[in-house]
Amino acid sequence: MPIVVNIDVMMARRKMSAGELAERVGITPANLSILKNNKAKAVRFSTLEALCRALDCKPADLLDYTEE
Repeated sequence: MPIVVNIDVMMARRKMSAGELAERVGITPANLSILKNNKAKAVRFSTLEALCRALDCKPADLLDYTEE
C-alpha cells in the first residue's frame, strides 16, 4: 500500500509508549497496533486529530505517500 503510517516514529520522538498514546487518544491498544503496523484500511478524521493532538504533530508527520 502506498500510504505509510509513521506513528511509531512520532512516538519515539515524543518518548511515548503505545499504551500511553492509546489512552490519550481514546482507542484500544489493539486498534493502535493496527494503525502502527500499516494494517488499517481507513482512519477516522477524529482519530487522526486526536493522534496529532497527543503527539503534538500534523497529519503529514504521521502519514506518508510512496510510489509502489
